[in-house]
Amino acid sequence: MIKPMLPTLHRDAPMGKEWGYEVKYDGFRCLVMIEQGSIMLQSRNGKELNSSFPDIISYINEKIEVSDFLAMLPLTLDCELVVLTSTYKANFAAIQKRGRTKAKEKIDSLTYELPATLLAFDLLTIKGENLHSRSLRERKEKLLQLFEQLHLPLSPTVTEKSKFQYVPTFFKHDELWSQIQLEQGEGIIAKKLSSPYNTGKRTTDWIKVKNYKTVTCFITSYQKENGYFHVGVFHGGQVQELGLFTHGLSSEEKSALIAVIKQNSMKEDSNYIYVEPGICLDVYYLELYQNQLRHPEFKQFRFDVEVEECTFEQMSKIQLPISVTITHPDKPLWEEPLVTKQDYLDYLSTCAPYLLPFIKNRLLTVIRYPHGMYGESFYQKNCPDYAPDFVETFTNQDINYMMCNNLETLIWLGNQLALEFHVPFQTIHTIHPSEIVFDLDPPSREYFSGAVTGALMMKEVFDQLKLESFIKTSGRKGLQVYIPLPEGRFSYNATRKFTEFIATYLVSNKPSLFTVERLKKHRGERVYVDYVQHGEGKTIISPYSLRGNELPTVATPLHWNEVKESLKPEDFTIYTVAKRLKGYEDPFQRYTICKDDQPFENVLAFLENNPI
Repeated sequence: MIKPMLPTLHRDAPMGKEWGYEVKYDGFRCLVMIEQGSIMLQSRNGKELNSSFPDIISYINEKIEVSDFLAMLPLTLDCELVVLTSTYKANFAAIQKRGRTKAKEKIDSLTYELPATLLAFDLLTIKGENLHSRSLRERKEKLLQLFEQLHLPLSPTVTEKSKFQYVPTFFKHDELWSQIQLEQGEGIIAKKLSSPYNTGKRTTDWIKVKNYKTVTCFITSYQKENGYFHVGVFHGGQVQELGLFTHGLSSEEKSALIAVIKQNSMKEDSNYIYVEPGICLDVYYLELYQNQLRHPEFKQFRFDVEVEECTFEQMSKIQLPISVTITHPDKPLWEEPLVTKQDYLDYLSTCAPYLLPFIKNRLLTVIRYPHGMYGESFYQKNCPDYAPDFVETFTNQDINYMMCNNLETLIWLGNQLALEFHVPFQTIHTIHPSEIVFDLDPPSREYFSGAVTGALMMKEVFDQLKLESFIKTSGRKGLQVYIPLPEGRFSYNATRKFTEFIATYLVSNKPSLFTVERLKKHRGERVYVDYVQHGEGKTIISPYSLRGNELPTVATPLHWNEVKESLKPEDFTIYTVAKRLKGYEDPFQRYTICKDDQPFENVLAFLENNPI
């Protein structure tokens, strides 16, 4: 068993040329020991992780067989085992779920639903040589050379299907910290570049700085045996417990707080002293996980706050980028249910890690609703002269398109009340589609079940062709089925053969249910299978975009097992989708990872030999 070097938690990062900075990812610390014929994934506490992460073991074995890996063994690396959501953030709930799962069948399922990645940040042994006494600078250089030689990714990225990725060192603290805050990442690790690897020691050569949030809450009880203070907020008129803390208080503050609790206690038993809501304070925390504060720590007393202000709603407000000026946050966009501009901006911030990958580097068309649902809307493509510098643009056919490539731009567009985000099927880097999308459009919600039937028929065909497919609601009355493609490989002419084939298959099998008729008046009660829309210059509503409907509905990615008769697109609103994202795996988690593995060439070859 190897005991890892541990960082010391500080409120602020040290500065100076002798320090480097790494992103701190929210996952499992994992020491990786690779010898010929043997791979060990070891947790911080010495627990073997191999059985929970067979996908990682398989990937390393495959890499050993096809690369120069063998010449590097024995090899020991210090890593973080994560489920990435962006370059700067990992999904803690997802990695927890994977770590807790013991049934082999479920583990195998989760390797696809929640793909894990090993992020390597230190090198302890290479070719059997112990590097513990070498400086961090030298160890990182050797680690980078190793990843370059093995053709492994040199920075963490969700779109990369490699399960072994390098964690780079940054030297500009402020730039990295700004990015962590924008993406609501866990924090950073500041590391002294001259430091050796001190096995099993907590050291000030590594400084951990967390991207804490703050909640204003109240004391509910004091646990006498271990000295913990329990806190809560009001939610729906009731007290909601948020967990407990003990860190952050000075001895004087702790004594004073216990005295106040005793003076105002409403009851006491052998374990607790209970107190009515009234003692208000601010508590730092990392995130809310299963309705409990993670890593809570006392910040300050709040004598200026009325206890009624300590609410779950106030806690749920998201800190938006300070570089974006927010105007009229209380402006109502929908009346029933009430949705304000602030609610919309909070939603965009929550879904940004999931929405941005689908609109990044694409020519963006937005539909703006300056008066919410109470006035006219209009399309916008051209970037206005008053756009801030962080808004990137791309000129195409004399239009200076806006591109939404960062969180600031997304929030700025939200403040402009751009409610719908429409994007083409390709990025600015290619003339070929990045995906195929089928639009199943019933005449009204009353006939939505026909779209469900069509989607499931498609899924059956795609599975037989070994094409991985994804599905979302359109945000209105239909469904949209996606097939990711390798970037820049297939033309629109090639994909058109396939979309026409699938549409013809549906119509020929169930002519009373499906149609490819363009004119609405000739469709009757049939579901329109729109395969013509998938073409150069055409656009589609982005996943997680709102729609300008009577209800604040969202174009929502679904798991295939949710696609059934009871499905109702109107159930997926700004509020339900935001809640879903906070406690639910993203159904499009594998979207970019599976692109290069899609056997679409084989499908085209089949169509050539079997024309419609």
